[in-house]
Amino acid sequence: MEANTRSTGRLPAAFLTPGSSSFMDFLSDHQPEMLPGKRQLPPTQGVIEAPHGTTIVAVTFAGGVVLAGDRRATMGNVIAQRDIEKVFPADEYSAVGIAGTAGLAVEMVKLFQLELEHFEKVEGTTLSLEGKANRLSTMIRSNLGMAMQGLAVVPLFAGFDVDRDKGRIFSYDVTGGRSEEHGFAATGSGSLFARGAMKKLFHKDLTEEQATTLVVQALYDAADDDSATGGPDVARRIYPIVTVITEDGFRRLTDEESSEIARAIIERRLEQPDGPRAALL
Repeated sequence: MEANTRSTGRLPAAFLTPGSSSFMDFLSDHQPEMLPGKRQLPPTQGVIEAPHGTTIVAVTFAGGVVLAGDRRATMGNVIAQRDIEKVFPADEYSAVGIAGTAGLAVEMVKLFQLELEHFEKVEGTTLSLEGKANRLSTMIRSNLGMAMQGLAVVPLFAGFDVDRDKGRIFSYDVTGGRSEEHGFAATGSGSLFARGAMKKLFHKDLTEEQATTLVVQALYDAADDDSATGGPDVARRIYPIVTVITEDGFRRLTDEESSEIARAIIERRLEQPDGPRAALL
């Protein structure tokens, strides 16, 4: 909502009136057309072609959780973008990985970040991790009308629960249905293959280093079988985005750290193309 300060020098009354701690509720009351789910789309004869983000993976370890994503966006059978970013911090102790319609997903993440920041400023405290997961579920549910036209957004949410002192992962369906995943999770077109890799490599005593290696390995396996998932691109120096969330907060691995993990996996695969993979851990 734009503030008209040229004529009176004052903010509109809506900005000064106490109300809900939810920024989405504020927009719903004063400018609902700014919410993605409130927009009117023109009638279409089929599914709208738009860039889609693909595979996101997450895994818990003893000190927190790792959330990672490949870098490819596709539009039908065409690669729309090779270096898209699909993993974003939601706040200090949580992150969101996006799969689905890329433009809407990025917009939803930005609105989610603002929602959490608004709540903290109004209430003077942060939402619990469970509360954050519920807020994201509501936002996904509000997008159902656009999802029915092929513009679905299905993120993966992960964070460090400071109350339980552990990392947690939440997955969603297109209707906003929320499920807590234990150990590992994946979403997107390559999720079936990524989940299969993680199922074989995961164990509850993973270290942070092993967890980061595991998610890159899972993305590598997904890219091997799913054309919409991008593997490590050594020639262009494009590597998966890997983030770690612990009691110290959110941290994104540098390109050098991600490339080192990816190169180690590629070198091992050159030595044993169809051999055991668990040795990587």
